[in-house]
Amino acid sequence: MLDQKVLKELEAYINDHLVIELHECMYSDMKEECILESLHIELDDFIKNNRKPTLQEVLFRFIGQKGVSDSEVYKSAGIDRKHFSKIRSKSDYRPKKSTVIALALGLKLDQEEFEQLLESAGYSLTDSETADLVIKFCLEKKIYDVIQVNEYLDYFSQKILV
Repeated sequence: MLDQKVLKELEAYINDHLVIELHECMYSDMKEECILESLHIELDDFIKNNRKPTLQEVLFRFIGQKGVSDSEVYKSAGIDRKHFSKIRSKSDYRPKKSTVIALALGLKLDQEEFEQLLESAGYSLTDSETADLVIKFCLEKKIYDVIQVNEYLDYFSQKILV
């Protein structure tokens, strides 16, 4: 069921942003259909203008920029070839956060790039999780070896990456 408060806010948003189209609809017998069509167009535009690159796009852009091969990345990340192939071939595939972290470490991404890659998969590092703090520390100290990072995670009784 739709939240009525959000629905009213959405209607107000539409009214503010679709003034021309709504005026045209005022004289139409199909006012409600016209409003819904305008809403659909507005949502499509909003999504198109605000969508960010996918994990697949960001990952393979970084691989290209770093000048490394796919095999170098998945080996240094500790990921098997089949899993990496799935990431490469399925644009809507969303691996686990630990996999994305391992890939970022395998690519030796700096903090900004690291965050971009995580965000493209819908993840982030937080200061309220011990594992995330271990990862942040390793990033700051430029510790990119997944085995070493896993040892630090294990030391603090956290789940290892891969």
